[in-house]
Amino acid sequence: DVHNGEIYALASHPSFDPNVFSGGIPADLWEELLSDPADPLTDKAVTGQYPPGSTFKIAVALAALESGAINANTRIFCPGFYKLGNHTFYCDTHHGSLDVVGAIRESCDVFFYETGQRTGIDVIAKMAHRLGLGQKPGLDLPDVASGLVPTRAWKTQRYRERWQEGETLIASIGQGYDLASPLQLATMAARVANGGFAVTPTLLRAIDDAEKTPPPPAPIGLSPAHLALVQKGMEEVVSDPRGTAHSSQITTPPYSMAGKTGTAQVRRITAEMRREGLSRLKLPWKFRDHALFVGYGPVNKPAYAAAAIVEHGIWGALTAAPLVRGVLLAAMQRDPRLIRTVDAAEREHAKKKAEENGL
Repeated sequence: DVHNGEIYALASHPSFDPNVFSGGIPADLWEELLSDPADPLTDKAVTGQYPPGSTFKIAVALAALESGAINANTRIFCPGFYKLGNHTFYCDTHHGSLDVVGAIRESCDVFFYETGQRTGIDVIAKMAHRLGLGQKPGLDLPDVASGLVPTRAWKTQRYRERWQEGETLIASIGQGYDLASPLQLATMAARVANGGFAVTPTLLRAIDDAEKTPPPPAPIGLSPAHLALVQKGMEEVVSDPRGTAHSSQITTPPYSMAGKTGTAQVRRITAEMRREGLSRLKLPWKFRDHALFVGYGPVNKPAYAAAAIVEHGIWGALTAAPLVRGVLLAAMQRDPRLIRTVDAAEREHAKKKAEENGL
C-alpha cells in the first residue's frame, strides 16, 4: 500500500514445503535443497540482493532534477554509445535526442550515463537513500537485506581505492556495486507513487487485537514538478507504444499501471563474444541477466506498488513486467473504491445504450 506501507503479497519462488522440517528432514532432501542452484531456502523477496538495473534510473533522474544537473527541457543525444576517456559504454540502440521523460520511457543508457556524470555519485546516493534504497527497511522480519548504494567514501573505506568516473556511469544504470532487494524496489516505487512520502513496509497490523497505527509518513522533500516528470516517464513506459513495457499495459479503466523495466547484467558479453554470435539466450542459465520491473497503480490515484525480480529472466519487459501487472491488477480489482468506480461506469454505459435504443 503506497500510503501506509502494508504488505499484501510477499513471495519467493521456488520455495519448499515447511512441513518436511516438522518431523526431521531426511538428509538427502536437505542436501537437495542446499545444492539447488535456484536457492529455495532463501526468502529472496526480502533477503535477496540484486543489481537494480534500469529501475535505478528513477533515483538518478530525481537526483539530477533536484540538484539542477538537468531540467525538464534538457535533451541529450544518444548515438548508441558514450565515450569516457578511452572507454566506450554502449546503449541498446540509437535513441536520438531525448528529454528525461523520454529517457525513462525508452530506458536510454546514454542519457543516464551523461546525467549521472553531471550529477555525481554522492548526490545520486543521497537520493537513493531517500527513496529507501541502500538501507535496511524497518520490517518485522529477520535477515532483511540492506542493499548497497555506493559512494566515494564507501569505496575508499571498503577497498582503499579512489572512486573512478567510469564507475559513476555504471552505477547510473543500476550496475556495478549497486544492490537492492525486491522489497526495497517496491518501497522506491511506493515513495514515487505517493507524492514523495517516506512510507515504510510493514507486515504487522495488530498486536494482541490492538490495531497498530503507524505515524503518517514524513515527506522526503521532493519537488512536485520533478516528481511529476518521473511519474510521467513511468506512465509512458507502459502507456506509450515506444515504452519498454507497453505490452503489459492495462487497458481496462479505471485500472492502469506505471512502471520501470530493468535488466541486471550477471555476466558481461564482450565485443568478441558478440562477433561470434553469442547472445544472452545462449548463455548457461546462471549467467543470464536478471529481469526486473517496478510499478504502481492506478496511475491517476496510486494505491498499490509492486516489484518483481526474475533471476536470469533476461528481459524485464517480457518476464518481470507481466508479473507486476498481474499483481497490481489483482489488487486493484479487489479494491472497493475502484469496484464502485467500475460499477458506476458500467451503469452509465448501460444507461447510454438504453437511451440509444429508445428504452
